Amino acid sequence: MHALRHDILPPSGVEFATTLKLTPSTVVGSSGQETGSRVLCNVVVARSNLLRIFEVWEQPPQISTHIEDERERRAHVRRGTEAVEGEVEMDEGGEGWVNMGSVKATAKKDPSMVTRFHFVREHTLHGTVTGMESVRIMSTYEDQLDRLLVSFKDAKIALLEWSEAAHDLVTISIHTYERAPQMVSLDSPLFKTELRADPLSRCAALSLPKDAFALLPFFQTQAELDVMEQEQNRARDVPYSPSFVLDLFNDVDTRIRNVVDFVFLPGYTNPTVAVLCQSEQTWAGRLKEYRDTARLYIFTLDVMSRNYPIITAVEGLPYDSISLLPCATSLGGVIILTSNSLIYVDQAGRRVALPVNGWASRVSDMPMPPADKDLDMSLEGSQLVFVDEKTFFVIRRDGMIHPVEIVLDGRTVSKLLLLPVIAQTTIPAIAKLLNDDLLFVGSMVGPSVLMKTTREEVPIDQPTQQTPTTSIAPDGMDLDDDDDDLYGDSTTVTQATVGVTSGAGATTRTRSVIHLLLCDSLPAYGPIADMTFSLAKSGERYVPELVAATGAGHLGGFTLFQATQRDLPTHTKRKLHVLGGARGIWSLPVRQSHRVNGLSYEKATSPFAAEIDTIIISTDANPSPGVSRIATRATKADIAIPTRIPGTTIGAAPFFQRTTILHVMTNAIRVLEPDGNERQIIKDMDGALPRAKIKSCSICDPFVFILREDDSIGLFIGETERGKIRRKDMSPMGDKSSRYIAGSFFTDTVGLFDVEATETTPTAGHSDKNTSTLQAAVTAGNRSQWLVLMRPQGVMEIWSLPKLTLVFSSTAISTLENMLVDSCDPPALSLPQDPPRKLQDLDIDQIIIAPLGETSLVPHLFVFMRSGNMAIYEASSAPASAEQAGPPSNPRTAFLKVKFHKVVSRTFEIQRMEETEKTVLAEHKKISRTFVPFVTSPNTECILAGVFLTGDRPCWIIATDKGGLKVVPSGHNVVHAFTACSLWESKGDFLLYSDEGPTLLEWAPEVQLDSCLPYRSIPRSRTYSNVVFEQSASLIVAASSLQARFASYDEDGNIVWEPDGNGVSFPYADCSTLELISPEHWVTMDGYEFASNEFVNSLACVSLETISTETGSKDFIAVGTTISRGEDLAVKGATYIFEVVEVVSDPNWTPKRWYKLKLRVKDEAKGPVTAVCGINGYLVSSMGHKIFVRALDLDERLVGVAFLDVGVYVTSLRSLKNLLLIGDVAKSVWLVAFQEDPYKLVILAKDVRRGCATTVDFFFTGGDLAIASEDEEGVLRLFAYDPSDPESRGGQHLLCRTEFHGHKECRSTIMIARRTKDEQFIPQAKLVSGFTDGSLSTLTPVDEAVFKRLQLLQGQLTRSVQHTAGLNPKAHRIVRNEAVSKPLSKYVLDGQLLSEFQDLAISRQNEITRQIGTDRALVLRDWSSLIVPW
Repeated sequence: MHALRHDILPPSGVEFATTLKLTPSTVVGSSGQETGSRVLCNVVVARSNLLRIFEVWEQPPQISTHIEDERERRAHVRRGTEAVEGEVEMDEGGEGWVNMGSVKATAKKDPSMVTRFHFVREHTLHGTVTGMESVRIMSTYEDQLDRLLVSFKDAKIALLEWSEAAHDLVTISIHTYERAPQMVSLDSPLFKTELRADPLSRCAALSLPKDAFALLPFFQTQAELDVMEQEQNRARDVPYSPSFVLDLFNDVDTRIRNVVDFVFLPGYTNPTVAVLCQSEQTWAGRLKEYRDTARLYIFTLDVMSRNYPIITAVEGLPYDSISLLPCATSLGGVIILTSNSLIYVDQAGRRVALPVNGWASRVSDMPMPPADKDLDMSLEGSQLVFVDEKTFFVIRRDGMIHPVEIVLDGRTVSKLLLLPVIAQTTIPAIAKLLNDDLLFVGSMVGPSVLMKTTREEVPIDQPTQQTPTTSIAPDGMDLDDDDDDLYGDSTTVTQATVGVTSGAGATTRTRSVIHLLLCDSLPAYGPIADMTFSLAKSGERYVPELVAATGAGHLGGFTLFQATQRDLPTHTKRKLHVLGGARGIWSLPVRQSHRVNGLSYEKATSPFAAEIDTIIISTDANPSPGVSRIATRATKADIAIPTRIPGTTIGAAPFFQRTTILHVMTNAIRVLEPDGNERQIIKDMDGALPRAKIKSCSICDPFVFILREDDSIGLFIGETERGKIRRKDMSPMGDKSSRYIAGSFFTDTVGLFDVEATETTPTAGHSDKNTSTLQAAVTAGNRSQWLVLMRPQGVMEIWSLPKLTLVFSSTAISTLENMLVDSCDPPALSLPQDPPRKLQDLDIDQIIIAPLGETSLVPHLFVFMRSGNMAIYEASSAPASAEQAGPPSNPRTAFLKVKFHKVVSRTFEIQRMEETEKTVLAEHKKISRTFVPFVTSPNTECILAGVFLTGDRPCWIIATDKGGLKVVPSGHNVVHAFTACSLWESKGDFLLYSDEGPTLLEWAPEVQLDSCLPYRSIPRSRTYSNVVFEQSASLIVAASSLQARFASYDEDGNIVWEPDGNGVSFPYADCSTLELISPEHWVTMDGYEFASNEFVNSLACVSLETISTETGSKDFIAVGTTISRGEDLAVKGATYIFEVVEVVSDPNWTPKRWYKLKLRVKDEAKGPVTAVCGINGYLVSSMGHKIFVRALDLDERLVGVAFLDVGVYVTSLRSLKNLLLIGDVAKSVWLVAFQEDPYKLVILAKDVRRGCATTVDFFFTGGDLAIASEDEEGVLRLFAYDPSDPESRGGQHLLCRTEFHGHKECRSTIMIARRTKDEQFIPQAKLVSGFTDGSLSTLTPVDEAVFKRLQLLQGQLTRSVQHTAGLNPKAHRIVRNEAVSKPLSKYVLDGQLLSEFQDLAISRQNEITRQIGTDRALVLRDWSSLIVPW
């Protein structure tokens, strides 16, 4: 069987992070697009195989009249209560949201700056990241930019830098150590390599198994390079000297064994390393024999002489030492984090300890002060970070932040002082100080946060000293309110006031107060523990929704995904069938003006009403020649249509500063009054002869551009004084009969489009500010206007307005190259051909430039080809190239200092009608694919500028600050027309005409758009381990995973141990509760609490035979649990059967129908019940190494009918008809059949190799069946049951056909039906898998012919495409298997590698497909049919 493994969702969260100056904007300091904004630094974060680059911007808060108007309209502010000029209203977090009206927007007071993340790039790598560091090499002194060093799981280090030419990361070098002797050992897969860099970038070290470091030295000066050249006798142009492996045991000291952690120390002449190790390993049960086994060694690396002298050795450290934190140069030494204490060790080996509970003195003989009697903390999972030279934060695993002060006595450290909690933040995975006052805390299980730290000296007698308050980081991470939205990026932070006294000699004693302020957060939902499909109501129909149990601790909850976003990111408000609009809908804000004595004046309106739409124009093609309607708002929800016009509308827009409507029809351009009366009409005639019909237009006050069906164009300009339009001279663009295939206007409001004119023509472009017309005076300023044109031969031109000067020309767009730069060519010739030119597949059908973004808008170029290819380019400023000042023969006089780089490429399979058809039916069926820019305000705090693509593959194109550009399918079969509409005074409404007619949609504000699939988060402040959907009542049943105090008892019930001292308490153990949840309102209807030492292993909805229903079967909830009884007693378990029953509800309750869980059966077992499922009306459950099949008797007890001894510990059970799959932790996969007459379980086949199977599933298509299993390392295996194969020993052995390395552990899989176009009686099976890093992937069956094409393509892509960080995609997927001579990797395609094909330029795609003897369009069609999420 052939299959495709494809990730539909990337990893979520942050595991590694580093701060550096990577992009040129950090050196320049300003973004260049917005006044007052500057880029502080870059933050690069990684999780699993996803690498993301952000810029940290310091910018003034948005002063948006739009936001204020929305807030004023929604809140109905009473007159006279608004803020007066100069009054500044801060938000709760004190971030300086300046609450000013439009009148006060010009106030001179500079608002406080806010700090924000801005997404730059992301890469999905062919390797798992295990560390990142910032380094400076010799070329850093030229460009002032840092380089990025990334390490990978298979012992590789890649050195990357930012290339402005490619506007992306490029690889300088890759260093691989996978063939080092240390990596060949058997336990090397269990080892996790770690990367550290010297603070002065003199070298970097990668930890290897068997206590070794791979060292990579960097040149810092030309002198070092000269010495190396003399030694090597050859010139070197690389920034590093040869790397080598340092064996700590043999080369440094024989006592260095079992390295726990290592760091580079600052302030030394040579690179100096501190290594924490355990010479003799021990554990809690051996502390009487071995304790205090940890040691610290500090040694110097002399790379040139290969000499490594030890300068400090400290023995007798607690055995539970976890990590090291280097101190500042002024202090010296390191901080050691242990489970129960914090220890400071200086260069002389002197130790100062701070115990945080009573256990510290019991597990260690190291001298330390007694612990505070009220202190009972645990430091496992904590992160340490210095915020200044003598203060560091301890961020515990529940997010609590404790400051620790280092108290000096003279120049030596006398004690460590632990201060009370000042805040609760996210659950930390990494903590980094970005600069003096910015702290970044990354999390793998929830949002990562950016905080600002400030110190303030306050007199000690202030009352703040007594009442430290709690600071919360992103919304909902506080201790009190569990129902807040965890994943939002609210800025509600209460300032904390704790510190230590200082200034003892001063007259007024002061204390240092730490303030923490939340600046921004990166949303994430964390690992997927379990998932199920539920039914969500979208309008009138139900759609499948994936409910995933995500997060951990107080960040736990549910995350909801939908593949077809009919409900995400919008939901339907109502249908408006009377409106029509199958050929177009335009919603326009037009001001009502009144004329008195020839002068017009406007009615005074409230300030927020100015931007609200007042009329809607809609048009239909039938009845011929079409009809256009002008509609206005009648009542609260209804519309009136006072004007109907025969003919089809091509485009409409407000004109003359929104006082009139410019209306373009197929043969005329009209200026209409706001009430629909005609002011002016220009027939589109050539003398007395009619021209070809107008097929598209672009309107940008005061210009109008039309494109006719014969590819000729017309240009008109409005004269504000007369209030009329006239034709504009187009002679600079060439002959008036020139042909064009697409064009549009663009208004640059951010000031990115900047023209450099040659000296001969200083007035070219927009340098002419001495404008004479009223219209030019109105539009002067930062709103420059441009015309983008596409000529038939594939040349894109940008012309400046109003002078019509060519400022940009590029032919690279015809093949969708990755970069578009100005070719400096003169205007191209595109005269009409005879016979007329036929349309080509690669002709560009649509081209527009529109801004995208949230807080900062960036112009993007959108291109759609007739073949279905869509490309989106981001515009960025570029210096004028040297050749532009080149030969004087070049007639170009102005050059646009802009380049475009491709950020998204998509291919849609579209149905095209024959162009020759001109019938009324063909006109009715015609599908218009156009880009429609829109601006929406989902809530009062957010503005989102995006683009909607209409047609038979409709999608939203949006860009967020933290997720970059995303293309989200709208879920409709076809959308004929679209417009943003605020006619009903809501800035979050849209009108679209789909296959269901005209519909008013509303933006859903709670949807996160930063990921590939839009998702909604349901915070529950606890973790869920299992979740199922109960179909009969459409409810969610979930098992929460909690912690409870655990006491150990002996067989007679006597307690074994009780707390017997200060700071010593009972340990925690896992426990569970069962919850019945309504997915409509996410309220818990009922629950069941298990014992405090009992937790749920498995949860399933099973159909069992029963006498209580007419059909003889009913759905029940089956639960398998483990009862933990401490170390000395064996665990037990139990099987529970629950029924979901409807009860009488209170009329005031929501929802109206109420359900409860009714316990039917509790069946105790001698061992843990680790897996349950149903088969033919019976319950299958595992107990230890046994499988039981049982029937439900009289709805009150379980009766065993069959059993089977299987492996060691059953991890998963799956049934299909009467077949049963068993996954075991050591005995791999078994295939078993259940027979009812007589009852017995028959082993059909099993995998005879030893292996772990965490999940097993049936996988089938047509007549083929395979068995898919995943193990704890992330290896996917496909097994075949084939009795005809001699290797199967008559079918007794399952044959492993394929091994595919996913490098991440799978927790949950769901088998769903995949229906193809040739509808089969039995649909194909498709597997959706959820992983511990938060990613989702699918395993999809592939037809043999398609598989062969894509496999050849995969080989070509591996060899001929540059992969980020120089990684090898083929080696990344190979599984090490000693039992076979060649890797078993040929039956599963790598979707991550194949997805790179659609991002290539068309010329490159043709080149690659030509080499494998196939067609580019065919390959893209194959690919797009396989990557549908579900």
